[in-house]
Amino acid sequence: MTVTPLPKSLQDTPQLGSWISFASPGKVQVRTGKVELGQGILVALAQIVAEELEVALERVEILPADTLLSPNEGFTAGSQSVEVSGAALRLVAAQSRQALLRVAATRTGHRPEEISCHDGLLRVEGTDIGLDFWTLAPEVDWTQVVDVRTIGRDRRDYRLAGTSTRRGDVLQRLASGGFIHDMAFEGMRHARIVRQPFRLARLASIDRTGFSRRHPTVVIFQKGDFLAFVGADEYAVHAAHDEAEVFVEWTPDPGRKCAAKAPAEMRKEVRKDHAGHRATNSAIRARYSRGYIAHGSIGPSCALAHFVDGGLTVWSHSQGVFALRDQIAACLDLRPLRVRVIHVPGAGCYGHNGADDAALDAAIVACELKGTPVRVQWSRVDELSRGPLGAAMATEIEAALGSDGSVSAWKLSVVSAPQAQRPGTGGYANLSSAEALDPGHAPRHVEDVPELAGGGASRNATAIYDFPDHEVSVSLDTRSPIRTSSLRSLGAHLNVFAIECAMDELAGIAGIDPIALRLRHLKDKRCRAVLNEVAAMSGWRPDDAGGEGRGRGVGVSRYKNKGAWLAAVAEVTVDEAVRVERLWLCVDAGFLINPQGARAQIEGGALQSASWTLLESVPVADGRVPPLNWSNYPILRFSDVPEVETRFIVNENEPPLGAGEAAQGPVAAAIGNAVSHALGVRVRDLPLTRERLMQLLVSDER
Repeated sequence: MTVTPLPKSLQDTPQLGSWISFASPGKVQVRTGKVELGQGILVALAQIVAEELEVALERVEILPADTLLSPNEGFTAGSQSVEVSGAALRLVAAQSRQALLRVAATRTGHRPEEISCHDGLLRVEGTDIGLDFWTLAPEVDWTQVVDVRTIGRDRRDYRLAGTSTRRGDVLQRLASGGFIHDMAFEGMRHARIVRQPFRLARLASIDRTGFSRRHPTVVIFQKGDFLAFVGADEYAVHAAHDEAEVFVEWTPDPGRKCAAKAPAEMRKEVRKDHAGHRATNSAIRARYSRGYIAHGSIGPSCALAHFVDGGLTVWSHSQGVFALRDQIAACLDLRPLRVRVIHVPGAGCYGHNGADDAALDAAIVACELKGTPVRVQWSRVDELSRGPLGAAMATEIEAALGSDGSVSAWKLSVVSAPQAQRPGTGGYANLSSAEALDPGHAPRHVEDVPELAGGGASRNATAIYDFPDHEVSVSLDTRSPIRTSSLRSLGAHLNVFAIECAMDELAGIAGIDPIALRLRHLKDKRCRAVLNEVAAMSGWRPDDAGGEGRGRGVGVSRYKNKGAWLAAVAEVTVDEAVRVERLWLCVDAGFLINPQGARAQIEGGALQSASWTLLESVPVADGRVPPLNWSNYPILRFSDVPEVETRFIVNENEPPLGAGEAAQGPVAAAIGNAVSHALGVRVRDLPLTRERLMQLLVSDER
């Protein structure tokens, strides 16, 4: 019999007591290495624990990720929190319940199966026996290792998991804050970092005399090319930071190079069958692209740090507190165990934004001002222009049709800037202030996310369709000095856009309805189901000619080819600009722990994808990012939000699948295909701005 391996989280931290505690009467305290980014994951994890223990949800307290106390679960990324951490906590809670029942059985002489639970109270034949989880907990051996063979409750008996539960954390923050930006300590100093205007710039000069006359209450701190303004009055520090260019000069240093070595091109033959459909002359060779994208967090990055008694504590909204701890320690020549990083929620961000950079910023200044708490707040320009960007990339597809109109050959090649440069990736700090302290911290080689983990630039590069000849190649381009890293869905955003737009182009050549062509090449029953369902939801008509500024388009994929399935139909109008009027989304994410939370993730991802598709691109010139704010880096406004209808295909017997990134590619493709349907001209480059469409239409007329 094949035994399912323990979830990775439990392989790394196998002791039961590392995850759960009943030490606080009436409370179940749970530790997880996953963090809240606005996605509602902590509520879903609490539901899993409460379900297995049969206690009220209000009793479960998910404690913040903390490098001193929490299990190391890596980064909160890849839509894997429910799949990995949820699976781990289900085993933890189930084994805790069984251990507590065994202690009760020993005390009372009853068999464990005769004892039932009701909100932590134990009963036999419906009668309370005067025992509860909290009085029994001291007698449990919490050093025991979690056993993968532990059997949890039958899903047919679930009462919490699978229901939409109100997010108490949102209500709390509406009433009393609770974001990292709200934190303050007695005697705290505020710091603003004067960031290098381009990567590895050298700090040429500082007019300290003029600065002191203008800003007498603000202190300059410099270490290498790291420059900070520090003071007790946040507004005075902010005013000084606004005028930094008056007093500070930077210069390029040709001796500093940040071009990293890229890994070898990845090539694979997904399928090779020359006996398949014979190709005709009907073929496409098309290139699809997107530029750099900013994370665009509404609340700029923030961090606090305090160095006292030889130890450094950092509060951060990082997505990976353990990796961040290790890199802070390495940069400041501290032992990792002398550095503690505690997660505090910040503005929602899906990917590697400036949170980790701000944490190192605060740590550097705090080590200089020993005993004094330090708070670093980024500016809007810092957030949009100095944090890591989503990678620019291009995907080229060559495809041919057989005599029956089916796809007979398919070749996809991707060229992308690096997609994964989180702290510690590749053995490098991957933090801007680390490079300011010492240019030697700039990475000399980069890595992509392994295929086994879903890939980075290669994510969803393999089409979900069953083509007789199917080849994929992926290359990283590291020539640009622009710092790039993980942004929601990584390469899947453009790769799915390219695949799905190419399928529409091929359908047009073959004279086949786009959905019909997709179904012809889909054996995946669950993918077929979401595609058929979204067609029914939207009232899809194969004979809809579109045109005259109105169109519809479709897109479908399975995230990472192993996660949630999502099919989207977009309806757009095009006049002065593109406006998405309606979106229909059909999703199969397996068993939904919290349906409303899953819906929020899907629809939030769809709107973010619409913003990327229509508006977002960072202008880059000579390897530099200019100062950006909302006026020159627009995002989707509330007035432009389309009507969204979402439907889930739920199978309670299937395991939960992450939903947070499933919408990015299919929604972009649906919008792109809808715009092409509306204009009668194929659009292949993102974003679909008015200027880009005008150029395309003028070029087509010629």
